[in-house]
Amino acid sequence: MKLLKELFKIYSPSGNEKKMRKFIRWWLKNNVPEAITKTDDFGNIYVVKGEAENYPCLCAHLDQVQRTHSKDFEAIETKDYIFGFSRKNKRQEGLGADDKVGVWVNLKCLKKFDQCKAMFFVSEEVGCVGSGKCDMTFFDDCRFVIQCDRRNGDDLITTIGGWTNLCSPGFIKAIQPELFGYKEESGLITDVGELKERGLKVSAINLSCGYYEPHTDREFVIKSEVVNCLAFVEHIITTCTDVYPHEDDDYYFGRHGWGDDTWEEEYEEAYQCIECDLLNHPRLTTEQILNAYRGYFFSLKEADLRQIIEEIKNINFIDDDDDTGMRLLPNHETGMGEKNEGIEAAIL
Repeated sequence: MKLLKELFKIYSPSGNEKKMRKFIRWWLKNNVPEAITKTDDFGNIYVVKGEAENYPCLCAHLDQVQRTHSKDFEAIETKDYIFGFSRKNKRQEGLGADDKVGVWVNLKCLKKFDQCKAMFFVSEEVGCVGSGKCDMTFFDDCRFVIQCDRRNGDDLITTIGGWTNLCSPGFIKAIQPELFGYKEESGLITDVGELKERGLKVSAINLSCGYYEPHTDREFVIKSEVVNCLAFVEHIITTCTDVYPHEDDDYYFGRHGWGDDTWEEEYEEAYQCIECDLLNHPRLTTEQILNAYRGYFFSLKEADLRQIIEEIKNINFIDDDDDTGMRLLPNHETGMGEKNEGIEAAIL
């Protein structure tokens, strides 16, 4: 976990990923000297190791959402968890595990495998800026693309927002997700979704990688789930040596159809995402949030989203559409149960 904790110490908010880029180039030079590394005008990093007819390809993003990172910030490691903490300010602070765990997976695989490609994107958290401007020819000789940029420990994201299909059924079968406890889910927009929108012609997936409560200062990782994610990625690279072509259908309505289960799942997903955004950016107005999420959830109406926003603002004492940015600290259950209790015990 030493490398992962080093990554957590590097503060890299969207638009200011310079320190993270510098560290990755330094680490590759000292640990994977044969890798060819290039940075484009936008700050994306392209890495190619070895010569091959086709490559496994990994991607991750360099930026983080959190705006609090004290000078004495440290990554505290316990038997089961890693979380960020400032001793001077006596508070927990976000790790930026979204998506530094993904960066860690990329680096570990680049060191282990003789032939591998990796891409590190800038500014995913503010609209997939890097993946929206990267050179798509980089993926012309790739077998598949894997991103590790999903909370929890067992989600295999195969669709984005209910309409962007990421991969072929054959690829899902070939990677054997059940061996590592993963199950198919639909997720929100991230870099692999942007790549598919831009015409990526091979299968792609996004994997849970063991971080929880992303976009908040309560963020933490479960070490066993981080390690399991890496093992799953290594399994895919080792066993899936074919090219897995896939071009997105115009519309994909998901494996659940339009029943009540889909509505409930999307409502919960929307609630968690909007809550994270509001707790970190209390100046966001209702209309700004609606513009950001309108159309992401097929089963939810605008009235549903307004209800979510109103409830979250009421619970956290955020004035509706207030431009002062003032709010009381949240005082409600995080929903993580025993997982959060372990962190609280470690802090105490």
